[in-house]
Amino acid sequence: MFDTLSERLGAIFDRLTKRGALSESDVNEAMREVRRALLEADVALDVVRSFTDKVRSRAVGQEVIRSVTPGQMVVKIVHDQMVEMLGSEAETIDLHAPAPVPIMLVGLQGSGKTTTAAKIAKRLTDRNKSKVLLASLDTRRPAAQEQLKVLGQQAGIDTLPIVAGQMPVEIGKRALSAGRLGGYDVAILDTAGRTHIDESLMAEMAEIKRSTNPHEILLVADALTGQDAVNLAKSFNERVGVTGIVLTRVDGDGRGGAALSMRAVTEKPIKLIGVGEKLDALEDFDPTRIAGRILGMGDVVGLVEKAAANIDAAQAARAAERMKKGVFDLDDLADQLAQMQKIGGMSGVMGLLPGVGKMKKQIDAMGVDDSVFKRQQGIISSMTKKERKNPDILKASRKRRIAAGSGTRVEEINKLLKMHRQMADMMKQMGRGKGMFARMAGMAGAGGGMPQMDPAALERLAKGGGLPGGLPGSPPGGLPGLPGVGGPKLPGLGGGLPGLPGKKK
Repeated sequence: MFDTLSERLGAIFDRLTKRGALSESDVNEAMREVRRALLEADVALDVVRSFTDKVRSRAVGQEVIRSVTPGQMVVKIVHDQMVEMLGSEAETIDLHAPAPVPIMLVGLQGSGKTTTAAKIAKRLTDRNKSKVLLASLDTRRPAAQEQLKVLGQQAGIDTLPIVAGQMPVEIGKRALSAGRLGGYDVAILDTAGRTHIDESLMAEMAEIKRSTNPHEILLVADALTGQDAVNLAKSFNERVGVTGIVLTRVDGDGRGGAALSMRAVTEKPIKLIGVGEKLDALEDFDPTRIAGRILGMGDVVGLVEKAAANIDAAQAARAAERMKKGVFDLDDLADQLAQMQKIGGMSGVMGLLPGVGKMKKQIDAMGVDDSVFKRQQGIISSMTKKERKNPDILKASRKRRIAAGSGTRVEEINKLLKMHRQMADMMKQMGRGKGMFARMAGMAGAGGGMPQMDPAALERLAKGGGLPGGLPGSPPGGLPGLPGVGGPKLPGLGGGLPGLPGKKK
């Protein structure tokens, strides 16, 4: 999300920060370019005008003129204003109400309401340990109720039994009654949609609201609808009254105009964003962190949270203990590859690192592809247990057998083994280092967060070199290390962030 906007704004601010003093004309020219970039990203015109006027009034003031680094001060002003436009504070789903807390989802047909209902139910179950009941009030779309039932089964969430012929209002009342009798904490009501806003849809939503008195009314909107999302949000807010917004298909939206506009127009918080098709692909919408992503500042907090949620802490601790002893076999490598996949693969991790957005073209030219790591996992899976524990026994005949079994070439196996050997050698050196792991553990325990990316490290990255690992403040064992496929790489220290794969030699 925001890839196009981030790239445009990054280029504008790079030119500003390279200058010394800034004149008022410099700021005005930059604001004209920012305005154009926001409009091209499908941000509503009124929102763009208000945003640039506020930034300009602050940027031409004394706080920039007297600043030691005027260009960076302008970037800070833009960041602060963008946070304000997005809502300043992150807001989550409010569950402070008598159980079962009714949560009503509204939106157009095709916006992803039913899938979002299951995602929210799974999220509340996993994170809040809430007992959730799903209920489909959509009697118009064929098989809509069956779809929610299947999604509930996949997520391990109870769904309200389907009764043929019941109307939406009756289903809503029955859901709340079943929720009280069954001891449920939350009842999620998935309502019907239309291909466009019409009077009958709004009347139905208003009647459901009146009969169920939902504590939260969440508007589910497709991020790809662009400018139309603003009109949609206005209509539902005026006629039904929403308490928050959930944006879906955010991962497929390179512009981000809907997110930037809807909050400003409705003054209702964006609470969650859908970032994929899987039932766990739902994230909190944090204005500060989203603004950081847009302006290329990364989101290390989001990266660490994602790691903490998906990485087995006990497994990571065992891996770190083995590394202390200098032990790193192919099973360890396979575990780290699997953990990297859990937190979104290379593309997901790189998008959250500070400064890496500016290297997008260089990274694309390197041909970084998560399929490389899947092939490496396939190679390791085609080995026997003995071969994974002792790679030295892999001679020509064994390699040919593994290549045939994994659908790869012997050359790829040789590259994997060479990379593993380099990582294993480094682990042995660490194991012999006096106090190295103790110092690293102290850093991690301090929870110090990640510093800005070193420009020299980024230059090495562009040339196919590795990024060193070790994120302070990460979960036990850190984030998973990641092997590269060309050139020597640094593995993540204590499981930390990895060397990126470089170009093939």
